[in-house]
Amino acid sequence: MTALPATSRAWHLVARPHGWPAPTDFALRESPVEAPAEGRILVRNLHFSVDPYMRGRMNDVKSYVPPFELDRPMDGGAVGVVVASSAEGFAEGDHVLHGLGWREYADVPARHATKVDPEVAPLSTYLGVLGMPGLTAYAGLFETASFKEGDAVFVSGAAGAVGSQVGQLAKLKGASRVIGSAGSDEKVKWLVEELGFDAAFNYRNGPVKDQLREAAPDGIDVYFDNVGGEHLEAAISSLNVHGRATICGMIAQYNDTEPVPGPRNMALIIGKRLRLQGVLVGDHYGLQPRFVEEVGGWLRSGELKYRETSVEGIESGVDAFLGLLRGDNTGKMIVSLTR
Repeated sequence: MTALPATSRAWHLVARPHGWPAPTDFALRESPVEAPAEGRILVRNLHFSVDPYMRGRMNDVKSYVPPFELDRPMDGGAVGVVVASSAEGFAEGDHVLHGLGWREYADVPARHATKVDPEVAPLSTYLGVLGMPGLTAYAGLFETASFKEGDAVFVSGAAGAVGSQVGQLAKLKGASRVIGSAGSDEKVKWLVEELGFDAAFNYRNGPVKDQLREAAPDGIDVYFDNVGGEHLEAAISSLNVHGRATICGMIAQYNDTEPVPGPRNMALIIGKRLRLQGVLVGDHYGLQPRFVEEVGGWLRSGELKYRETSVEGIESGVDAFLGLLRGDNTGKMIVSLTR
């Protein structure tokens, strides 16, 4: 049996942010490591995920996922290697996906861990293209938005983990046109030249409504919303009759301290008979086998591309999260503890 470390470090939320989070809202704290009790495994985390939804969990409000507790380790997706097991079916050396990220070592109930194979795909992909963001893209496009061949699709936040996959999935399934928005000219270039988007624009370069109309002169049939705000208003204007919008995220509003006005053109929903529907990945885990089979095949063939922005070291966890909120990442933001 591998000798266990005496201590492990974990990020705690120590103050609830007002507006943009600050480094002082977090603390990296040390705690003792103990052998796992019956039915549990001890995992040395190799990668953990930082995701936009985590900003909402820092507020003490009722939501679809409980808020982070103050002065307790935060959690989130992670992959790692089992270093000690008191659970049937898990052995030292197994690689697992679980929900106790933001820390070096995790004491995980075995029933909440899923074995993953690093031979099939790099471990970090189980947090991104083959993980929760990937399944969100898959379910949100095909189930929530009822995508069909020939649809024109607009994706906001298109260079992020979810958005970059949505656009490619739409192309692979026969979209007539795929348009993306992103926050830099470099990201726009990546979307068009590497991922195969038909058009993309930098939302900082002018009104979204005008840039979208130019990119999609015949309108759009599906909008995948990761941003909200101005993007949602622009999409409502461009959606064709019987258009559908998947509302996945509203990152433009996560750090607002005052309520923001909704889209000013919502009356168009009536005449166009639009459908706007929220998506939560937890409702769609029944799709997981089909998702892994189909997306795994596209990854192996090279038809589906992905990018990760990896930050090294537990000490960099909060910096990675704040960078994610600023849009510093291209593709999935990962914190790696592999050294």
